[in-house]
Order: sequence, then structure tokens, then C-alpha cells
Amino acid sequence: MATIKIGILGAAGRMGQMLVREVAAGQGIALAGAADMAGHAAIGKDAGQLAGLSPLGVVITQDVATLFATSDVVIDFTLPAATAAHVKRAAETKTPIVIGTTGLGPAETKAITEAAASVAIVQAPNMSLAVNLLLALTRKAASVFDDSYDVAISEMHHRHKVDAPSGTALALRDAVETGGRKRDEITMTAIRAGDLAGEHSVFFIGEGEQLALTHEATSRSVFARGAVHAARWVLNQPPGRYGMQDVLGLD
Repeated sequence: MATIKIGILGAAGRMGQMLVREVAAGQGIALAGAADMAGHAAIGKDAGQLAGLSPLGVVITQDVATLFATSDVVIDFTLPAATAAHVKRAAETKTPIVIGTTGLGPAETKAITEAAASVAIVQAPNMSLAVNLLLALTRKAASVFDDSYDVAISEMHHRHKVDAPSGTALALRDAVETGGRKRDEITMTAIRAGDLAGEHSVFFIGEGEQLALTHEATSRSVFARGAVHAARWVLNQPPGRYGMQDVLGLD
């Protein structure tokens, strides 16, 4: 079986470095390219060394075009505006792409939807297997409990996370709505502090009882592991927009 060549966008960031480590340790996959924004201090450095590994012979560049040309599949953990440009290139080159960027707005969502007409795209606010099971459980619970049960979503992340509520918290809200509850019935709370990797809870609280569904990430490596899993999966898919629920067969 041929080695899958994976390109990483946002390779100098914390998630990018974890992705480099995950790819370097994986079987049947190899790092084809690593890129980050122009002017970043990591440009010109070996991606492996930056990630705390031995040199991999892959230098971090700002050359996105070459990364797409040399990769079988690309993983993008960057910024919303950059992701919108990346999916257009993915469509042009017919290179499947996995998107873990959060904080996407209407313009970026539109760009992803348009690109998905030409190429397979996996986009999810959270790549963790357990979080995606949490989404499925949340939908089920929301379909069972009537409006005599209050619904609250709480999430905590590290102080450097820009978007609040998190993309995962918004996905949980969508799951509650899909289960039949109205958005204005859902309380949302976001906390940014310290170096928390991420915790999400959904509460269904009634008279005399409550159900709490909680996921806690103790290491961000779970997101990198899920993204690489998605990259392997998306290679065999026709053009379209997919989520981790599709990747894991939860729908």
C-alpha cells in the first residue's frame, strides 16, 4: 500500500506541531509539506525539530501552492480567512482537505460549501472521537427530555483560545436543537483560563434530577489523532462536505 502524503497548514502552531508528531509516528503516512503564514518566525525551520523531534527534512514554508501540489491530503488548523483561501485551492487541485479551524463565519462556511462540490472536505469544530460521540448522545437526550428540563452548555478552554463559545459548544447547541429544543431555551457559558485543554458539558436539569454529559480533553493530542484519522478516511470519499460523525460512522 502506498504511503499517504500529508501536508499540514498552520504547522508552526501548537496544533500544527502536534499534527507533525502524529504524522511522524503514524504507519503508512508521511509528512509531505508544512506551511504557515508569511513572516512567521518558524519559516525556514525543520518541521520535525520545531515539534520536538529529530529533523524530518521538511522545512516550514509559506508556499501553500507547493504544499497542495505535493500532498495527497491536507490538514488545516489555521485562521478562518486563511481556511477560506485554502479550500478554494483544494478545489482547484482536487486535493482532499481536513479542516479543524474554529471561529468560521458565514463567508468561510460558504467557501467550504462551494469547494465541496469539487473535492472531499471533512470539517469539524472538534476532531475527538469521544466529543463526536457526545454530540450523538446530546441529540438523543434532547429528543427525550421535554421543556420541563432546562438545558445548559458549559465549556472551558485555555486563556489563548480566541473564539468563545467554542466551535464544539456551538455544535453541542446545534445537537440540542436537532433533538427538538429551541435555541432560546439553551444557556451557554464559556470560561477562558490557564492552560486548560478543553472541557465541555451538557446539562439536562429537571425537578429532582439532572443528567450531565461531559467530555474532558487532558491532552490536545486527541484532536491531532482524530484529524489524521479523518485524513486517511477522506482520501476514499467522493466530493462533498463531511463531518466527524461521517468519519466515525455515528450518523
